[in-house]
Amino acid sequence: MTDMNIRELPVLSVSQITGLIKETLEGGFRGLSVEGEVSNYRPASSGHVYFNLKDQDAMIACVLFRNAAARLSFSPRDGQKVRINGDLSVYARRGNYQIVVSRMVLAGEGEILAMLEERKRRLAREGLFDQERKRPLPLFPARIAVVTSPTGAAVRDILQVLRRRHSGVSVTILPAAVQGEGAAEQIVRGIRTANIHELGDVLIIGRGGGSLEDLLPFSEESVVRAVAESGIPVISAVGHEIDWALSDFAADLRAPTPSAAAEIVSASRDELLNRARSSLRHLLSGIRARTGRAGMLVQRFSPEYMERTLRQKIQPILQRLDDDKEEIIDALRQRLKDYSHRIALSSERLRSGSPGLIMQKGYAMVKHGGRILTDSTEAAPGDGISVRLFRGSLEATIDTLISPDNEEKNEGI
Repeated sequence: MTDMNIRELPVLSVSQITGLIKETLEGGFRGLSVEGEVSNYRPASSGHVYFNLKDQDAMIACVLFRNAAARLSFSPRDGQKVRINGDLSVYARRGNYQIVVSRMVLAGEGEILAMLEERKRRLAREGLFDQERKRPLPLFPARIAVVTSPTGAAVRDILQVLRRRHSGVSVTILPAAVQGEGAAEQIVRGIRTANIHELGDVLIIGRGGGSLEDLLPFSEESVVRAVAESGIPVISAVGHEIDWALSDFAADLRAPTPSAAAEIVSASRDELLNRARSSLRHLLSGIRARTGRAGMLVQRFSPEYMERTLRQKIQPILQRLDDDKEEIIDALRQRLKDYSHRIALSSERLRSGSPGLIMQKGYAMVKHGGRILTDSTEAAPGDGISVRLFRGSLEATIDTLISPDNEEKNEGI
């Protein structure tokens, strides 16, 4: 590319070229799903989390902002293999790029979660999770049917809560495997048996805590449909509070734990009556207190008092606004002054380095065969040369060639 062609190219600022890169990358790399190993995991005091995602041959920076980091279901650490979802972002101030992560799961769980999310969307489109389908639980159920493992922690917790609360309800256990092969079929059979024989006023299905794989039977499509089709109101109590299954969305009510489900269905009449009386006392007390305070406040209000009070409230605010405005104006003026000085210095540097300014002092540019000559040995007598001056140019033929060594000797004389 010749010197003339270089000058014809558009000149971009660093901000402009960075803006073009940012627009290109951020527009072309959205909705990414990337799998790799966590490296240099660094939680910040702000709640944001910074880390690298790497594989055998490459590494990319990632950031989890505070809201997304708070939704993590595990505590990441270096060396873990994870799958992230997010968008590529360019940080213009440093000129680097990173992935802004919206979701991160352990790589082993990623495929299961993706499958569950797809199943959830499909069943939701059918209306199985609609709020309109959900029915209220009976206020005082006399019979409770429970579909769970007869030897697991869930059934023990449920029975213990019912005994402690002395609810006097009848409990029917419908045994079913709650994990592993064939568990979903047994859960469906228990739900349908309870409905066919009308074994309860409320039906609890669930189990204790476990891994994502352990809880999968309660997310099987057959179980979700059986829950949605149940004529008995269903409480889904799967795992611990942070666990979830698709049966939670189809059930009439989700309980955070099996024990919580037992407490929900065993509320006593005396307890409800005491709660109502306590609420009434608090309500009346609150009304009396508010009425008394309102009366005292109304007595104090007069046009003069309100005007004086408003002026006292507004005056400091107006003063602060004036002070802040002056500070902002002074800061902007100083910033503009600094930028103007920088621009002037940069302009002077550019001007002093201009080839045209140098050639104006009597220097010339000599070309031979399209190349700029810097050494006399690059041409030979009889060669045609082009001499570029500050104004115009000359075409000449080399008559005599003086070597650099002879030129230095002549200059010494």
